[in-house]
Amino acid sequence: LLAVKAGWKYDDERLNKMANVLGSDCAFFLHDSPLFGSGRGEVLEPIKLSYNKFRVEFIFPGIHISTPQAFANIQPALRSKSISSILQQHFSTWRKELINDFEASVFPVYPELETIKTSLYNKGAFYASLSGSGSTMFGLFEL
Repeated sequence: LLAVKAGWKYDDERLNKMANVLGSDCAFFLHDSPLFGSGRGEVLEPIKLSYNKFRVEFIFPGIHISTPQAFANIQPALRSKSISSILQQHFSTWRKELINDFEASVFPVYPELETIKTSLYNKGAFYASLSGSGSTMFGLFEL
């Protein structure tokens, strides 16, 4: 854990519990290795993914999307592959197969987010997406 590297004297379990008080997916950010989150984001499992060849670009457009609104409008799609299996594939497949279902409900309300996603692809991202339920967008680029 990053906290241990910073000299904090808490074990992983305690730090994760403390982070989960802040938000279900906050414990994810305590780790410095790839993890797959499930449940509400609090169930974390290590995955084999080398991200040292990627650069990440984040764009926060200053839009507030309420979590209840985002969840009220989502229509989760049934997929033939799990997210974790897609992440194990070559990253060139992610653009077509790794889909954030929130985009279909959020983009019509905030079309500027779709414009940002398109701009990330136009700048050379091999993958771009809404981060969670929004509104931060991110693009992954090869180094």
